[in-house]
Amino acid sequence: MSGSDHPRAIRSFVTRSGRITSAQERALEALWPKYGVDLGAAPLDLDALFGRAARRVAEIGFGNGENLLALATSRPAEDFLGIEVHRPGVGRLLLQLEARALGNVRVVCHDAVEVLQRHLGGPCLDEILILFPDPWPKKRHHKRRLIQPAFVALVAERLQGGGTLRLATDWEPYAAEMLATLSAEPRLRNVAADAGFVPRPAERSPTRFERRGERLGHLVWDLEFRRV
Repeated sequence: MSGSDHPRAIRSFVTRSGRITSAQERALEALWPKYGVDLGAAPLDLDALFGRAARRVAEIGFGNGENLLALATSRPAEDFLGIEVHRPGVGRLLLQLEARALGNVRVVCHDAVEVLQRHLGGPCLDEILILFPDPWPKKRHHKRRLIQPAFVALVAERLQGGGTLRLATDWEPYAAEMLATLSAEPRLRNVAADAGFVPRPAERSPTRFERRGERLGHLVWDLEFRRV
């Protein structure tokens, strides 16, 4: 199965209604035209979307956007595409983007697999971040996990040569599965000298999922692979 054949009958997420504040709801209405991306039939033209040619980073499942916001603030010469399905997190990020007047972030509120499959063409990203994806710990739910061979192949197709894939999880069995799955993709090479995990990147801002894991005493496993 190639990356473009990733099955969509089983999704890696469940859309939660969640509590959305009135400010977040207003942001989704008022700020979406400025920062949001409406998907059409044609692949996205990232140069046109950002108004320039630059290094491109995508964060899949950015949650409340803490890490994405910090990176975009500290790396203004780069462009960031945030992909998240949960509206409260999207609304929160939109408010923060406006407060900081950041022009190097665009947001997609849609299934990341479909975005990579249908709306991004060819090798177009220099870095992809997938931080603390849902581990779906129960065995009967493992089929919902995002990091599976078909998806990893799709990610490899979207990375530029030399591009980087960074992941993190606080669920040890999922970390081991991620490592095995990524190591089996021939277009990706593990950056770790021992072909295992890498130290926590200093630039990564702790997400609420990471902080919750720390409170529960969980360790964190980071992975970094490069497109060859």
